[in-house]
Amino acid sequence: MSLWVFAYGSLLWNPGFKVLRQEPATLPGYSRSFCMRSIHHRGTEKDPGLVLALDETTGAACSGVALQAGGDHDAVLAYLRERELVSSAYLEKVLEVQLPGGQQVTAVTYVIDPDHVQYCGALPLEEQAQIIARAVGGRGPNSEYLYNTARHLDEIGIRDAELQWLSDRVRVLCG
Repeated sequence: MSLWVFAYGSLLWNPGFKVLRQEPATLPGYSRSFCMRSIHHRGTEKDPGLVLALDETTGAACSGVALQAGGDHDAVLAYLRERELVSSAYLEKVLEVQLPGGQQVTAVTYVIDPDHVQYCGALPLEEQAQIIARAVGGRGPNSEYLYNTARHLDEIGIRDAELQWLSDRVRVLCG
């Protein structure tokens, strides 16, 4: 049996596990946004950054990539849980994602818990840019996370206007 993981943020450019196959994928009912305060990886408790999460949104669809994991599936899941569930702001769900040609696969997907204290949906884009420009966490500058994600989405042909605007604005703020 295959293990698929839906990638929409840092898993695009840093999956951390062997990938056998990757396919463009769409997850209906969710939107990608900087709606999670990062207190570990891209910020601190004193000065939180922002990271992308999937926010359940009626009528939305998030474009990303379905990654077919290689190796020991239990080890891959253990790695992902340690990485993604570090503060329990994400919920692990198994959801249907659509591949090209109408094929669907079931993929492990990390979505935001809107009831978690780190949830911060609907922040104005300028406020997001200000936070991302200054925050730094255990995995480095918040701006690096933004730039890497925006670049990788662009490289695979996924245009995300908000991420592009944020990337341009943060570059100006960082000088």
